[in-house]
Amino acid sequence: MMSRVFHQPYEPFAYAVSEDRARIVLQVQPGVTKDISIHFGDRYEHGGFNFSTTMNFSGFDGTYDYYVADLSIPSRRLKYVFEVEFEVTTLWYGESGLSASAEAAGVFQLAYLAVGDLFTVPEWVGQSVGYQVFPDRFAKGTTSPTRRGLARWNSKPTPSGVFGGDLQGILEHLDYLDDLGVNLLYVTPIFASHSNHKYDTTDYYSIDAQFGTKEDLSKLVKEAHRRGIKVMLDAVFNHSGSQFKPFQDVIDKGMGSKYYDWFFVHGEYVDMQTVNYETFATQIASMPKLNVANPAVEEYLLSVASYWIEECDIDGWRLDVANEVDHVFWRKFRDRVKKAKENALIIGEVWHNSLPWLKGDQFDGVMNYVFRERMLQFFVRQNTSAQTFAESLVKLLHQYPAAATRSMFNLLGSHDTERVLTLAQDMELVKRMFTVQFTYPGIPMVYYGDEVGMFGGADPDCRRGMVWEETKQNQELKRTVQALAALRRQRPAFGSNNFEVVAVTEFALEYRRWSEEAGDVVHVAINNGVEDFSLSCQGTILFTTGPGRVHTQSLVGLSALIWSPDVS
Repeated sequence: MMSRVFHQPYEPFAYAVSEDRARIVLQVQPGVTKDISIHFGDRYEHGGFNFSTTMNFSGFDGTYDYYVADLSIPSRRLKYVFEVEFEVTTLWYGESGLSASAEAAGVFQLAYLAVGDLFTVPEWVGQSVGYQVFPDRFAKGTTSPTRRGLARWNSKPTPSGVFGGDLQGILEHLDYLDDLGVNLLYVTPIFASHSNHKYDTTDYYSIDAQFGTKEDLSKLVKEAHRRGIKVMLDAVFNHSGSQFKPFQDVIDKGMGSKYYDWFFVHGEYVDMQTVNYETFATQIASMPKLNVANPAVEEYLLSVASYWIEECDIDGWRLDVANEVDHVFWRKFRDRVKKAKENALIIGEVWHNSLPWLKGDQFDGVMNYVFRERMLQFFVRQNTSAQTFAESLVKLLHQYPAAATRSMFNLLGSHDTERVLTLAQDMELVKRMFTVQFTYPGIPMVYYGDEVGMFGGADPDCRRGMVWEETKQNQELKRTVQALAALRRQRPAFGSNNFEVVAVTEFALEYRRWSEEAGDVVHVAINNGVEDFSLSCQGTILFTTGPGRVHTQSLVGLSALIWSPDVS
């Protein structure tokens, strides 16, 4: 049975947003309340509450309405209770439940807003435009040594084929990324490995010779920074490669190896035929799972994390298979990384609800595959209505603390998925998807080549060589990404978490983004239907997916629009 109201005094319903401010979120059964207030004060003050404020409606997720209030708490100690005005009565809601009196309802508490618990993320995430590169397939450096045995650049990828992309190739295309509007570059693994994907590391302290040297990485980061582009690397700490020296030592010496407890071996010796040890996924012999609870393994990996920040000035880490590594390790990882570089970004690979990792003590954000799934349901599979899609966006918005939402990698595809144009088979549809990706709270993360209309099925087909011939690139799609990236970086509204669904029909929706500090308001409309969609207001058009798409205060079918409303 649905509870009429729901709240818990911890994330994502109650948390500090600064040293003396807290955000309080309440879920309410829709259609049963007229007004909601929150009464609050210092938890050590006896009697009533010194302050009260009306809570603001923040959206409907298909099950609950959300109400939000940001409270100023000079003493940093908080007690609070909700006053809920229903249609026929007013009740109080506290830790003891709903009651006719505030005293009987009890109080919720945030005992103290400790500075050490404050969830802070890099300030630069707000206007970030991300771009993911798979190094072997992005570009070959023109000055790189000639190598034999490489696959043809435009050939069909295989699980083991090597195309020859390298760090020099990325460096030579930084101007391309800059022109596209990218200011955050995420590079998949580049450390020594025997595979093309490098997710089976053999040496965490060496750049794979296929890609270059540590000096090449330093130069790439320096040149990226000169253009205002941050650089993040990929850390694979759940498992290593089977050629990793500690694992090779265990193969040679069995239980006699000092590294035996670095892994999970079931037996005196390693048997790579029966795979008598834990691995990534299901018995992948080349990827033995690391025992990060072992203090020696823990320190080795934590040192790797700080080493590349200190040596090459990288700006953060994306963490592979992050949900299979214990939380104790990730807390220590965050401490080590933030000490090495306070404004470094930490992104975990988690494909599901990630709240346990997003409370401010582990990751800043995750690869937002949940967002991708909602996008595919509405745009590609078209098995959900605009109403349901809008509700799912509201649910995502309230699923995590605001700092995490701002830091999410909102993606439409990656090296692990089919490419978006392959799934959509419709360039105009992809334009509308890009429009939402770039205007929803979080960091839009473009997978290399999607901006020029590359195709690709499931792994490894999604890892084709980047299309560099301009005549083979979809220039219209590229211009769409450039325009959206420019808006994302220029308009303060997109750097905030403020998001409100304004109107919705079966096939279309309009939402509003705004920044109170900058006084910036932007509206976005998406029409997946064929009929015109009425807009809530007129204004200056900032972006549309094609000419002639906008009538007087209405958007024609199969279109997207971004505009700044007229000031009345």
